[in-house]
Amino acid sequence: MSLLRKKIFLAQIFNIKLKNLFINFLIKGNRGDDSVILPIGRLYYSAEKGAKINIAGGSFFLNRKISNPDPYIGVLKMKKKSTINIEKGFSIFSGHHIILMENAKLNLGSGYINYNVKIRCFKEITIGNNVAISENVTIWDTDAHSIVGKEDKMIQPIVIGNHVWIGNNVTILKGVIIGDGAIIAAGSLVNKSIPARCLAGGVPAKVIKENVEWK
Repeated sequence: MSLLRKKIFLAQIFNIKLKNLFINFLIKGNRGDDSVILPIGRLYYSAEKGAKINIAGGSFFLNRKISNPDPYIGVLKMKKKSTINIEKGFSIFSGHHIILMENAKLNLGSGYINYNVKIRCFKEITIGNNVAISENVTIWDTDAHSIVGKEDKMIQPIVIGNHVWIGNNVTILKGVIIGDGAIIAAGSLVNKSIPARCLAGGVPAKVIKENVEWK
């Protein structure tokens, strides 16, 4: 573990329950020399046979918190042969409720997801690098139930590009692609793809402005 990773680890150690650190041994995966899963605060997790968390670089913070006291409990459930792939380090804050179904893949580049995210990954959800996802966001790649005659449309992968900013209380549904640099306004329902560098908002979300930049 590099000096930087050691400093991060030591800064968080008083918020980590020792039993939760066993997640690094109980959930297998390929991990870089300086990569580790850091479960903060109150976290419930389970992983069935063949589930993996792969970390190419950086660390994976689960149930991270901004302030004390923190009333939220994080939940991570991984079904058989499901996979979480971390590219450059990622933080998911407390209150998350994340379920990966059998053989599903959750790909995370770099950045963070704030409090109370709800993720249901039945097939594949990809979130790019340098993303900022706000509180109370829902991301589902499935309808959970199928319409008769359209069973093949029930599950469709989601792609959220690089440097995307998603506001509070946004819902992102199956089959959506959000382009690089896009901004999704608070309270939006995204059920269709949004082009790169566009500001989109509304129910359902529509492009409000093109060629936007944010920092």
